Amino acid sequence: MQVKDLNIDSEIFNLFNFTLNEDSKVRVKEMITQVPEAKQEIIDRQNILKGFIANISIFESYSYSKIDYREVYHFMQSYTDKIFLPKRLKIKLTFSKRKFHLFRGHCVQTILLYHRLHNLYIKNINLSLFPEVYKNDIRFIDTFFNTLRLDYYENLIRENNFKAKEIKEFITLISEKKKREEIHAFQKIFTQFEAYISIARGTTFYKLNFPEITDSTFTINNFYHPLLQNPVKNSFTATSNTTLLTGPNMSGKSTLLKAISICVYLANIGFAIPAKAAQIPKYNEIAVFINLNDDLQSGYSHFMTEVINLKKVIQNSNSKKCFAVFDELFRGTNIDDALEISSTTLQGMLNFPESTFLVSSHLHKLVELPEITNNKIACYYLDCNLNNNLPKFTYLLKPGWSDIKIGRILFEKEGLNELLQKVSINS
Repeated sequence: MQVKDLNIDSEIFNLFNFTLNEDSKVRVKEMITQVPEAKQEIIDRQNILKGFIANISIFESYSYSKIDYREVYHFMQSYTDKIFLPKRLKIKLTFSKRKFHLFRGHCVQTILLYHRLHNLYIKNINLSLFPEVYKNDIRFIDTFFNTLRLDYYENLIRENNFKAKEIKEFITLISEKKKREEIHAFQKIFTQFEAYISIARGTTFYKLNFPEITDSTFTINNFYHPLLQNPVKNSFTATSNTTLLTGPNMSGKSTLLKAISICVYLANIGFAIPAKAAQIPKYNEIAVFINLNDDLQSGYSHFMTEVINLKKVIQNSNSKKCFAVFDELFRGTNIDDALEISSTTLQGMLNFPESTFLVSSHLHKLVELPEITNNKIACYYLDCNLNNNLPKFTYLLKPGWSDIKIGRILFEKEGLNELLQKVSINS
């Protein structure tokens, strides 16, 4: 996957990061940066998240002390019988105030945290709203808490009757779970559980929607870039595997391509997307080239970087279903070369019907290609109106192409004609 231009692991990740501890945060980041290989995995993840969203009233106030969680986690992970269950433990707790308070503190902290999680959240989950593939994980968490007798010990703590005898009992329960490797299993499952809660909360907070994962149909209704405060919403349907996007500078082509690409990427990891509804295929490879710079480390010029990126995508398209975006393709070379090789590229992309290509360009003569005039290559443009010979950008996507050239308009608006004439006269 070549998606660094989408800032997935930084900006987009923050939309779903409602985590309370570092472990679940790491897991959310793993989920958002690792694309499932199979279509069914994507659908399963969607259905699991839908189960959490259907239970969202329980999780909107999901909280606990982060310090308590970290200390309980460390206690459970580092537990050994040698340290916490030595011979004659009850006697040692009776005659050592320091050991008594240390051991009691560990137990009380664990009981109160787990009791809160169990009674406020786990017990109130409507399990029927989850797919079968995930129900056993929730059952495991519930059983883990139940077998610790949390209600019983929490009541003793409130009545100040949690003493040496009870400390030994509870530590013995922990010991048994450690021997059966239940603690490690619980931590792994619970971390994933919290990651799902975080993603579900982000999904509902930002009012995102799940797309249908298809084999070929590609349509997105009322999509937008999720980081814009007041975004213009657009709709797009791929009527060809190759789409050419035109429009003047500052019309929003790069932002629109990013918005579509974010929807495609999130759909392919099983997340909800910033759109009202969508049908998006499962892709084996996603490549987005928008903020392209010279690759100084490799010694490539801007143009050569474009060529290498295109080559990799086309090679992958021989055996994989690819989604690829090229913003202002071949802007790193002269206009005659750019027109010739852009034409060859757009025509050649039609030879890979399983893949989807979106290409933006300022080269207006591309619309004269026979593949465009006969609609084999689809054309869209971003609208721009001229009011008193000044551009007004609508950021609305429309079928067809744009012939508006605002470079000269803006050049003259800034008075450069007059300034340059004065410089010439003065010289």
